Amino acid sequence: MRSCSFCGASVRVWLGTVALCVAAVTTTAVAQKGATKGEWRSWAGDVGSTRYAPLDQINAQNFNTLEVAWRFKTDNLGPRPDFNLQTTPLMVNGVLYFTAGSHRNAVAVRADTGEMLWMHRLEEGRRAQVSSRRMSGRGVGYWTDGKGDERIFYVSNGYQLVGLDAKTGRPLADFGSHGVVDLRLDADQTLDLETADISWNGAPIVAKNVVIVGASHRGGTAPRSRENPKGYVRGYDAKTGKRLWIFHTIPRPGEFGNDTWLNDSWSYTGHTGMWTQLTVDEELGIAYLPVEIPTGDYFGGHRPGNNLFAESLVAVELQTGKRLWHFQFVHHPIWDYDVPCAPILADITVNGQRIKAIAQPTKQGFLFLFDRVTGKPVWPIEERPVEKGTLPSETYSPTQPFPTKPPPFERNGFLEDYVIDFTPQLKAEGLKLLQQYKFGPIYTPPIARGEGGKVGTLFIPNGANWPGGSLDPDTGILYVYSHSLLRVLSMVNDPKRSDMNYISVGGGDDGGPGLSVQGLPLIKPPYGRISAIDLNKGEVVWQIAHGETPDNIKNHPALKGMNIPRTGRPGGAGGSSGGIGILTTKTLVISGEGGAFTTPNGQRGAMLRAYDKATGKEVGAVYMPGAQTGSPMSYMWNGKQYIVLGVSGAVMPGELMAFALPGK
Repeated sequence: MRSCSFCGASVRVWLGTVALCVAAVTTTAVAQKGATKGEWRSWAGDVGSTRYAPLDQINAQNFNTLEVAWRFKTDNLGPRPDFNLQTTPLMVNGVLYFTAGSHRNAVAVRADTGEMLWMHRLEEGRRAQVSSRRMSGRGVGYWTDGKGDERIFYVSNGYQLVGLDAKTGRPLADFGSHGVVDLRLDADQTLDLETADISWNGAPIVAKNVVIVGASHRGGTAPRSRENPKGYVRGYDAKTGKRLWIFHTIPRPGEFGNDTWLNDSWSYTGHTGMWTQLTVDEELGIAYLPVEIPTGDYFGGHRPGNNLFAESLVAVELQTGKRLWHFQFVHHPIWDYDVPCAPILADITVNGQRIKAIAQPTKQGFLFLFDRVTGKPVWPIEERPVEKGTLPSETYSPTQPFPTKPPPFERNGFLEDYVIDFTPQLKAEGLKLLQQYKFGPIYTPPIARGEGGKVGTLFIPNGANWPGGSLDPDTGILYVYSHSLLRVLSMVNDPKRSDMNYISVGGGDDGGPGLSVQGLPLIKPPYGRISAIDLNKGEVVWQIAHGETPDNIKNHPALKGMNIPRTGRPGGAGGSSGGIGILTTKTLVISGEGGAFTTPNGQRGAMLRAYDKATGKEVGAVYMPGAQTGSPMSYMWNGKQYIVLGVSGAVMPGELMAFALPGK
């Protein structure tokens, strides 16, 4: 018998008797070696964020025979269905743990059948209803003392850290206040407990005795004010819920980096949170924090200076939060290139020298690689001159960092060479359309709407996104999905909407109004791709288009009779900008498609695809009824390997799908 616990109420749901072999196992495996013992104990498989499962029962020869082992639907886990299920489950001791539903419930199910064991939800009333991140969440964190005490942690819609008994789902009596830590308290700033624009839909990371959580806000393209909550990062004791440390992502007076916020702009500027996942090296005792952009995304005139630690990777002591080193990827950020995903630990060999490295994919399509102990770049990173903009009261950094290795894995900025070229006529129309916009290489600055007769600045805002990459620790090859979307930065002054001098009212992703040619994307394919990057050499090994060609391209009259190679497609629910996660196993690279289309079997849905790790050749594909929206994971239980991922879409409520080989 397992209990379904609701905070503040004594409710028990009878789900039958379940016999599970529970063997307490400590969490001290070497982080960069991937998930161990057939389990998946952290959001990315391990706290080193490798997304690697050293399993080979499912391989190139049998992938096409995979069958659905079980499905877990989330329709009723909230007041409305969730159409963008981003969760990645953990698997520990035969139980999967995850968040799900529009109410963001914590759920435990059997690893072999998907049968629910317990569910917990936190009733928060209006606090949750007005939250800026009302989503199902990306997952949970797990902790054990190795002696029978097992705990699950998740962050609620209303920004509270919840601690549960992993066996029963009941709130922990000795953690916080009846199992809850209010993250809007003890935050080194005054936050309204009900309406403050601060929350987080990430999965807590648990390393040794520390639970680390980030912070995020509403989108910052057109903030109502230059004054906003600050996105500080905090570490909590896994036993008591006591705050162990806080890292001020906007440094306060007397702290390192405060002088990079001129005119006291540190005092009122907000955001600069860690909206995505993070990474820990338990052996070194270091946590690595990928930090986002400050208020606002595309205008920094109210925060002159380089603005540390915005758009930076910051290494801090795991137990104290003390800064050890940092690297800022964009000085004085004004392009919303916030660091989107967890960096990845990798032990590599460069010119015969063994390096404990850390690799950070970015929205720019750059991969930055550092010695994770010292912060020293593995290969030189050059400060190169970039264009100065024209917006009054804005300040501009004269240079930005460019890695010399590896080469970019995605297009950035916008160049004429990126324009659609299926036919000469389409290209000519695309080039004509392009003249309505300012464009250029990466870091071409935003302009005011109408300046020089232009609509705004056109650029590609996305390379990698929150799912991040995946590493094969045996070869040192990193696999990352990226996609090419378009955005127009059209800056206006609108006192009725904001007290900022400028906000962005630019429009749309690729294929939106004004960014298409005869209904086709202005940009040429691939629209989504997977890149394999050898971290030992700093070289791209292969790139392939990931995702089937959209129906509007296949059936377009201007392309009739043409053999259009697979174009790939953008990731996320409905083909939006969310990104696609990758799983690497001992034998395969595995990832599902974003968006839905008519699959080879004639059904509406998408495919879960497998690729050869060395060449990128597709070796198998199985049907899914919707797009991949949660990153895939894999585990072994009772002699059977499973692949599990979140699937959802515009008309398909979220569900977890588990695949396994028949007869196993």
